[in-house]
Amino acid sequence: MITLQPLRWGKPYESMEIKDVVHFDTGEPIAKFGSVGGGIVARDMKQAHKARAALLKHSTADLIAMSKKAAELFENAELPVGDSMQSVDQFVHQQSASTGLPEHMCRSNLKKNSFVLSHIDEILDCLTRGLDLNILSNGYGEEGRGVIVSYQAQTPVLGAILPNNSPGVHTLWLPAIPLQIGLALKPGSQEPWTPYRMVSAFIQAGVPAEAFGLYPGGHDAGGAIMTKTPRSMIFGSAETVAQHAGNPRVQAHGPGWSKILIGDDVVDDWELYLDVMVESVLSNSGRSCINCSGIWASRHTREIAQAIAERIGPVDVLPPTDDNAQLAAFTVPAMATGTHAMVQQDLAESGVTDMTAEFGDKLIEREHCAYLRPMVVHADSPDRGVAMKEYMFPFVSVVECPQAEMLRRIGPTLVGTVLTKDPELVAAAGACVDIDRVNFGPIPTNRLNWLQPHEGNIIDFLFRSRAYQVADLPVAATA
Repeated sequence: MITLQPLRWGKPYESMEIKDVVHFDTGEPIAKFGSVGGGIVARDMKQAHKARAALLKHSTADLIAMSKKAAELFENAELPVGDSMQSVDQFVHQQSASTGLPEHMCRSNLKKNSFVLSHIDEILDCLTRGLDLNILSNGYGEEGRGVIVSYQAQTPVLGAILPNNSPGVHTLWLPAIPLQIGLALKPGSQEPWTPYRMVSAFIQAGVPAEAFGLYPGGHDAGGAIMTKTPRSMIFGSAETVAQHAGNPRVQAHGPGWSKILIGDDVVDDWELYLDVMVESVLSNSGRSCINCSGIWASRHTREIAQAIAERIGPVDVLPPTDDNAQLAAFTVPAMATGTHAMVQQDLAESGVTDMTAEFGDKLIEREHCAYLRPMVVHADSPDRGVAMKEYMFPFVSVVECPQAEMLRRIGPTLVGTVLTKDPELVAAAGACVDIDRVNFGPIPTNRLNWLQPHEGNIIDFLFRSRAYQVADLPVAATA
């Protein structure tokens, strides 16, 4: 059985506190991991400057080449992970067994992480708007207009409290290494696989091992990373995001409330966009912040909701090894039962209709896990509470709302796909500050362009632009 021990700036640490990683369905141990407390993390963060110093010994061009090599290794090679060698098939099976994600979704997320890393030069070029990366490395340089520009790194390492729900979020911290910023990661207790395998791939590709810290542990370990690193990211609920709102040291990622808005000029042809809507809701078992949780239109909303329900309502639980499996398990059954209870409260409100009621029970309980089958609800007004809800399974509310009111009623929206040819709606949606990523045309909300920022630009988060002027010192007169 594989054992994953903490990594303290590249050096494995033999923890005395060993915990099990268990199979989501059988409850049997499939791996072990060593745990550390906040005191060890805090002590290590005093040496964080050495992680950046090790990376600065390599040029950004070399680190980009190493990152591309790491992408290839991550996706295809047998790698040392913990105390064992891990093949790609073992990685996929272990990740599925502990997270409840179907294996084909694990492979898809693996390829997504590999894709981002293999195209990291293009992504950084776009995120910096073509800035010479040596300017970030040196702290200053000439941009090409005869003016010196300066970007100051705000931290030697990026801390991250990593989640369990979807391995795709790991794309967000990958750019740190070619930016010569070290990593202090707290892996999720059920999904340690991606960070451990990715760090191994980086090291095997030539990135200095001392640039990496892996700190599995409890809340105190995560708290130490958050308080002791000048820049960190965290993934969690809306409450987690609210807790860190306005804190420039923390980039908090929570629910996306991603939506599809259908303009009055095309809504009569809504059937043309049914595939886009279904994919946006169902992909990755609805676990991502980029899954669509709301579809808004001024008319035909019942027909739209019924059509989506007929497509996704029959989806049922299949074994995780089945390539047709569309649903991920809740590895903590209470999360499923609690979510189901909240949805039932939503349905009790007047004006809200469960369009998937005819497709059978939604809560499927097992001994060690539970599932929630897809749900589509119709809301006759944006005033209904369900119009602003997002859940961690394929769930969508189809909301009837006049077009003139949509943009001021949708609330925070990570991805907004706007279906319209109306130039006024296009302009208004482009100017809407509630939409983070905006798509115009039939682009599913889950299809990201990785050459563009996601919930803020990591360059702006890790570096600060500042004034930088240089003048020659006067030469003292000689006698």
